[in-house]
Amino acid sequence: MLELYQFELSQYSEKVRLILDYKGLDYRKVEVTPGVGQLDLFQKSGHRQVPVLKDGDTYIGDSTDIAFYLERKYPERPLLPSNPRAKGFCLMMEEWADESIGLKGRKALIGALNKNQNFRTSVLPKDVPDFVKNLVGAIPGDLLDVLGSGVGLGGDSVKEAVTGLKQDLEALCLILESQPYLVGNTASLADLAVAGLSMVLKFPDGNYLDIPEHLKGKGIPELADNSAYAPFFAWRDRLYAEFRQPLTPQSPGDAPPTPIEIE
Repeated sequence: MLELYQFELSQYSEKVRLILDYKGLDYRKVEVTPGVGQLDLFQKSGHRQVPVLKDGDTYIGDSTDIAFYLERKYPERPLLPSNPRAKGFCLMMEEWADESIGLKGRKALIGALNKNQNFRTSVLPKDVPDFVKNLVGAIPGDLLDVLGSGVGLGGDSVKEAVTGLKQDLEALCLILESQPYLVGNTASLADLAVAGLSMVLKFPDGNYLDIPEHLKGKGIPELADNSAYAPFFAWRDRLYAEFRQPLTPQSPGDAPPTPIEIE
């Protein structure tokens, strides 16, 4: 079985999960422990960042490289249009989504976490001890904002990211007014990339992510709760209903997602 080394709340991991589900491929999630788990992942695969896909003895890093690998190895239900012009638009939009929605979405999410202490602690992994959650929740948002300024994640940077995302969502709403998918009448890599990467803007309803129930349908203020972008999120939710496989209870023979630890 394919194995996906991931963070559950990584939008790039979600992009790959959506692609795997779209292609109807069975896979096992391997939850990587931030820090020490990434060192172990590097020793195994040569990649520090998730997502990383393992197919037999082959490791593939980077969500786009994984998508292209799956397209070559498992060509059933193709990700790319056959028409050259449509294929060009699809490839361009996938790259745009990574650099725009992906990166700006991450900044906007960090900004929301800095401002809201309850939100900050609710997204921590389940196995984090309560005293750690209390410490994380007690950190003043203003202090996190100051610390973030040194690495490009301060208030001004977050505000700029949110402004850019508003323009992105408006553009996507306009594109989807007259067609069911971003590149014509069939789903493609462009749709799966945009939908998966938008996960952190507004967590999808339904049993798709291993997150607290109260987070489902919630997201970044000014984006998730803005009626102007409701058509986009309705489209995204329809895409999930069509292609994303909901989580299922573990059966006796199934192996659960496995945290990576250093011995």
